[in-house]
Amino acid sequence: MDNAVALVTGGTGGIGTAVCRELEQQGFKVVAGCRDLDKGRVWQRAQREAGHDIELVALDVSDYESCFHAYISTEEVHGPVQVLVNAAGITRDKVLKKMTPDLWQQVIDTNLTGTFNMCRIAASCMAERGYGRIINISSVNGRKGQFGQVNYAASKAGIHGITMSLAQELARKGVTVNTLSPGYVMTEMVAKVPAEVLESITRQIPVGRLGTPEEIAHSVAFLAGRRSGFITGSDLSANGGMHMY
Repeated sequence: MDNAVALVTGGTGGIGTAVCRELEQQGFKVVAGCRDLDKGRVWQRAQREAGHDIELVALDVSDYESCFHAYISTEEVHGPVQVLVNAAGITRDKVLKKMTPDLWQQVIDTNLTGTFNMCRIAASCMAERGYGRIINISSVNGRKGQFGQVNYAASKAGIHGITMSLAQELARKGVTVNTLSPGYVMTEMVAKVPAEVLESITRQIPVGRLGTPEEIAHSVAFLAGRRSGFITGSDLSANGGMHMY
């Protein structure tokens, strides 16, 4: 995939970083979307010191105009985006009786509306050219639910609804749309969870461990490949057997 452009929202996060690195190693020109460019540049320097040439673009997925500008400017600078990975996401966990409308809306705006915003722009561009790969990152909790995550689970379940519907709209346009639903993955954020909580989570995973960001990135690269053109509208589970359906 030399010179093909991949745009990764949430590209500077734990899973996003692994995705950017994997796609770059697969020959893509990778552009990471990030909300805070100052922090993004620090991240970018670290990637380059590690041997990864990854570009940045300012992007607030909850804002449609920001999404449009980021997508179009990426194409103007680097060329047509052939792969879009929607990895931007946040949590604002509370049990429902303590969840304020604002906490609900923040998660919906970023996780669900953000996916819609990016897909709406990418779909037109990719369909016009007759090729594209859209990979939407959901979560095991979008399938099984999770205590204290009504907002997060709803947003992640909705992402696969977008995938299935858009996959049908773009199937004859050479564009595939798929969901990847990770389970619990050892990112920096997860590493800060108390040890006893992590042990409790791990006991629920049949393979007996948390996943790695690199394993999730490998799955993204598979769906992003040209030879995955017969896979669309699917939800690929990468959760260590934690939830099967």
